[in-house]
Amino acid sequence: MLEKKSYSKFIGGILFCLFGAVCFSTKAIFVKLAYRDTEVDAITLLALRMLFSLPFFTLSAIFSSNQRSNVRFTGKQWIGVALVGCLGYYVSSLLDFLGLQYISAGIERLVLFIYPTLVLLMTSVIFKVKISTRQWFALAITYAGLFIAFWGEVSFQGGTGNFYKGAALVFVCAVTYAMNIVGSGRLIPTLGAAKFNSYAMSFAAIAVLIHFFVTSDNSLLDQSYTVYFYSFSMAIISTVIPSYLLTEGIKRTGSGNAAIVGSVGPVSTILQAYFFLNEPMHAMQLAGTALILAGVLMISSKKLVAV
Repeated sequence: MLEKKSYSKFIGGILFCLFGAVCFSTKAIFVKLAYRDTEVDAITLLALRMLFSLPFFTLSAIFSSNQRSNVRFTGKQWIGVALVGCLGYYVSSLLDFLGLQYISAGIERLVLFIYPTLVLLMTSVIFKVKISTRQWFALAITYAGLFIAFWGEVSFQGGTGNFYKGAALVFVCAVTYAMNIVGSGRLIPTLGAAKFNSYAMSFAAIAVLIHFFVTSDNSLLDQSYTVYFYSFSMAIISTVIPSYLLTEGIKRTGSGNAAIVGSVGPVSTILQAYFFLNEPMHAMQLAGTALILAGVLMISSKKLVAV
């Protein structure tokens, strides 16, 4: 049995992950609203999101590095933080923004939601952590639910080349994000959640801005008020706040448990998409979502390991 203090810390970590997942789930809503209400392209929108986020992460990085308990990064750790940050918040975000041009916010979240299963699979392959029979069964249920929801979306909306392109982009996004979760789960206990997150996000923001200035002819200073509003809201609500909640949650509960708690994400996005984007909720989508959640709950209800 967990000691009371450890149990409280663990439950607090679960709550951090929960609220972080809900905040992260609003990102797809802001992106779809921006695409609907403006003519902004994916890389410009992503660059503005990171531009508004960067000051917060830079200040946090400076503050955490000036603490008495601060431990200097080794060269290997600098490389690890940069790689994990760029992979999880630059590459993943770019793929996600591109994918959202072609698919609904609801199906985006369901496709992206396979990342917890990928975390378990990657952990098993890389760190030789055995996956139990119960977990394999839960994974099968989760993917069956994803298939049903995906097939329902194709049947309801019609599957075009762009739809499959968008789904593929988000799928690759899920793979890279799972790699980020696994990597951060190994780095955060050593480096500290706040410091790791600040530097990782700063690296990612710089990478996005470099990408924008190299590839785009647009100006970040000549966008509409609506674009700036959605970008700033996304930066604060969907980026800065949840990134710290998630990293603290990973620190308290471990990357596997953090991924499991993230199961609230698809439900949150589907409900928000229904109310704010008027995206329909159909029977196969709901059935698929229910199976996905059932699979995740089967994994988490057996044993949540406090680390």
